[in-house]
Amino acid sequence: PSVPRHTNRLINEKSPYLLQHAHNPVDWFPWSQEAFDKAKKENKLIFLSVGYSTCHWCHVMEEESFKNREIGEIMNKNFVCIKVDREERPDVDKVYMTFVQATSGGGGWPMSVWLTPDLKPFVGGTYFPPEDGVHRVGFRTVLLRIAEQWKENKDALLENSQKILEALLHRSEIRVRGQESPPPSKEVMATCFQQLSNSYDEDYGGFSESPKFPTPVNLNFLFTYWALHRTTPQGARALQMALHTLKMMAHGGIHDHVGQGFHRYSTDQHWHVPHFEKMLYDQGQLAAMYSRAFQISGDEFFADVAQDILLYVSRDLSDQAGGFYSAEDADSYPTTASGEKREGAFCVWEAEEIRALLPDPVEGATEGTTLGDVFMHHYGVKETGNVSPVKDPHQELKGKNVLIVRSSLELTAARFGLELGRLGALLWEGRRRLSAARAQRPRPHMDTKMLAAWNGLMISGFAQAGAALAKQEYVSRAVQAAAFLRRHLFDPTSGRLLRSCYRGKDNRVEQSAVPIQGFLEDYAFVIQALFDLYEASLEQGWLEWALQLQHMQDKLFWDPKGFAYFSSEAGDPSLLLRLKDDQDGAEPTANSVTVTNLLRAACYSGHTEWVEKAGQILAAFSERLQKIPITLPEMARATAVFHHTLKQVVICGDPQGEDTKEMLRCVHSVFSPNKMLILADGDSSAFLYRQLPFLASLARKDGKATAYLCSNFACSLPVTSPQELHGMLCS
Repeated sequence: PSVPRHTNRLINEKSPYLLQHAHNPVDWFPWSQEAFDKAKKENKLIFLSVGYSTCHWCHVMEEESFKNREIGEIMNKNFVCIKVDREERPDVDKVYMTFVQATSGGGGWPMSVWLTPDLKPFVGGTYFPPEDGVHRVGFRTVLLRIAEQWKENKDALLENSQKILEALLHRSEIRVRGQESPPPSKEVMATCFQQLSNSYDEDYGGFSESPKFPTPVNLNFLFTYWALHRTTPQGARALQMALHTLKMMAHGGIHDHVGQGFHRYSTDQHWHVPHFEKMLYDQGQLAAMYSRAFQISGDEFFADVAQDILLYVSRDLSDQAGGFYSAEDADSYPTTASGEKREGAFCVWEAEEIRALLPDPVEGATEGTTLGDVFMHHYGVKETGNVSPVKDPHQELKGKNVLIVRSSLELTAARFGLELGRLGALLWEGRRRLSAARAQRPRPHMDTKMLAAWNGLMISGFAQAGAALAKQEYVSRAVQAAAFLRRHLFDPTSGRLLRSCYRGKDNRVEQSAVPIQGFLEDYAFVIQALFDLYEASLEQGWLEWALQLQHMQDKLFWDPKGFAYFSSEAGDPSLLLRLKDDQDGAEPTANSVTVTNLLRAACYSGHTEWVEKAGQILAAFSERLQKIPITLPEMARATAVFHHTLKQVVICGDPQGEDTKEMLRCVHSVFSPNKMLILADGDSSAFLYRQLPFLASLARKDGKATAYLCSNFACSLPVTSPQELHGMLCS
């Protein structure tokens, strides 16, 4: 590579996204005191650009504007320019996104915001084309106009920015309004179910026409709704909606049939043509949902998909030290000789490529059939490409095919006169050969930063799959990742989590010069992961750490006046607002997850004040939960767990004994959202016996492994057979 013409301060950063901009002609600063001081000293406006490394339009805006020398000169002359990776600094992103959404009615990335020297926003938008077009004003024009405004009308701008800030403070406040009690769970659950049912796509699953997102939070809600209403028609519909959605997604092009794992979302109603980036948070949550679908239905199809996701993560998103990388990009070079990247280039196929790779005649099939014929039929491959031009505005996928399962195995087998087992083997061989061919293509960029929150979601995915599918290797992988968190994303002296760490030179794990402290979501998702990991591994050390982190979360983020937790801690002068997220989106919001965390923490520790806190979170979000619970399905689900009181399933037995293992297998085979597991091994000096004195009174009956169902520290009669335990868990 030639020596770069320009280098700015981002060259000293660790974030792959910031490093991508280190050679722009723009004099970028990271979000830092140095930048704020410069703006104040030179009395300049700040231009803030926020994005992330797998964001397609962020790449486009960089190519068109930030790499343009003239535009760079205008930016450097008139503004102090700051670049932020939203995955590193969700707090900064959230403050200014709240502003952009409030003032423009939309939002997204790249986010472009102009701030006064004291960081107050006054103009904002998302992507700007470089030059004026028929319908939009260009970035160059916007820059010049704003610079002019600052020269001419500085006082008016400052006054206006102050008013905007006050309005934002008022708009974004979430707090208890008078009433202190949580909303009625039955009504919240019923409304949320109704709202999801109304938006459900009967044919293809999912909860919108297009674009279509995986939304694991909706599926998690539906599974819980089913578990509490198993015998009603509504319960049956909830389960059908969740399972059908998971099946259609697995058949669709959003699922990478050759390289495993799931892409971010589908641009069409059929789950066919995706945006091709792959995010860690989707893999973690979907692995848990497919495992749960298997646990409930017993259908091996769902277990296979869960294993497919975990294979992808183990192979492609895993650091050798045990952590998980954040994401894989959508854009890549079609061949090693290509000059420009294309979306999906790594994943799509021309029909003739597939024919050339799979020319073998298939014995026993109808005359003249090749492996290519069978494969192309099953995966909807067309000679001219299977992507509709409507879904491909930039013609990047012309003549290409995104694999999608268009017919059942039975129909494909019948069409070619094959046995089912034989067809399965042929398709497997086809996928194997395509995978080998794909390995010769240039790979998409990998964002190798490792985030505490997303690692937490992935640990939950491995732990839940390990328990539900009875696969010890998944539990071991979760343990390895939790040990990584403890080593690299936790500060034992302060007891606090860190947000991020990075893959550095020689593949060593590195930390930035000033580590970013963990945010609320880091605590919520890591604590949830540690509870899931205890239930899968039964190692009490994870529980002990989870409870310590819960105390720290309370200390750093709890709002004693308005209830619930702030997303960021107090005391950062560069943050204008302390916000509380109010939407379960691609990831659940931290307050939603924390409700269940607090209830679990109380059951493992005996601290009942955590139950009270859980109720206070629900009270703070009460209005939203009663009117539009579809925006908070994970919190709506938690209202039911709160209302039904978590039950402790205590197994008294020797962890190595076959009878104990059989009882544990029984617990892991049943989905019961309002139960949690404790293994009482008789070691009275262990952490759990110290926390929960009542465990000492529970004995093994006739020397056999014995189960008790306990609630509020009172327990049922003992049972010693897995059949009786199964009945107890389903009741």
